[in-house]
Amino acid sequence: MNVPCVRVPRESGEETRKQLADADLLDHDHQISVVDGDLYIPVVDADAVPSEFEVVEYEAPDRDTQTNPADILGFEPSYERLGDVVILDEDDAERAHEIADAIVASDLRAETVVNRASKIKGELRVRDWDVLVGDSTETVHREYGHEFHLDIATVYFSPRLATERHRVVEQVQEGEHVFDMFAGVGPFAIPAAANGAEVVACDLNESAIEYLRENADRNDVSDRITAIHGDVREVAVDYEGWAERLVMNLPHSANEFVETAVRLAADECVVHFYDIQHEDDPFGPGLDAIRDAAEPEFDVEVLEENIVRSYAPHEYNVCLDVRLTRRQ
Repeated sequence: MNVPCVRVPRESGEETRKQLADADLLDHDHQISVVDGDLYIPVVDADAVPSEFEVVEYEAPDRDTQTNPADILGFEPSYERLGDVVILDEDDAERAHEIADAIVASDLRAETVVNRASKIKGELRVRDWDVLVGDSTETVHREYGHEFHLDIATVYFSPRLATERHRVVEQVQEGEHVFDMFAGVGPFAIPAAANGAEVVACDLNESAIEYLRENADRNDVSDRITAIHGDVREVAVDYEGWAERLVMNLPHSANEFVETAVRLAADECVVHFYDIQHEDDPFGPGLDAIRDAAEPEFDVEVLEENIVRSYAPHEYNVCLDVRLTRRQ
């Protein structure tokens, strides 16, 4: 059955859909369709559509159930959700645009669709993005009851690590001294503070620290977080022997900071050491680095060896939980 639709180029699709939604003109009984790079957006009243838009008759499919991108594409695309940003990792630009079109046409909530344009780079761990839909790379991500405002163009954040972060934070006790050495926008620090810990959160990325401070306010824990912009090796001078729990989530180079971690450690301290290693020995190199730095001043006890995720063929992102106990 033909119904009135606004026809727009795909690059204008999301903006147009929002305008029509704001005017209460969207026809929710029919699906948005993608044809030859154009979107056909069904409307309930063709006469009420602003004159700037082209209205055509189109045989739009009935909407019986929620429409997913796979329903439109005919295959299941791979993507991540971060707040209202959808993240693609496609080498083929045409395929990336096709998936972005399907996301806009589906019922998936998305203000922005981006495609990875570079690997993580530099000491600030950020990457380039191709923005396919929308005009902002800022979003608010919700995780285990906490909100994190961030801009993926200026800070590093991985939604894939939510379960792992929750595993660590569940161990935090009220009144504990927690030092997050590479804190980002606060996904470890803020829930730790919410559990009643006193938290020091450090990061070399000034933008991340600005978001962290905002997120501490947003989550009502600013009175228990000290956010510091700087190199943790320099910041550690003011916190020697303070930390009862250390988070070292810098998996490519955390081994370069184990001596700093030992300086920060209190008489008893749990360390969450993140690493990326070959499957043949995923935990050995990290444990060797910790022992080399901590012994004989501390006894080193392995509490848990946790494989977080597969990182690359034959490589794992892992977390080694150890307890350091100062020898008397």
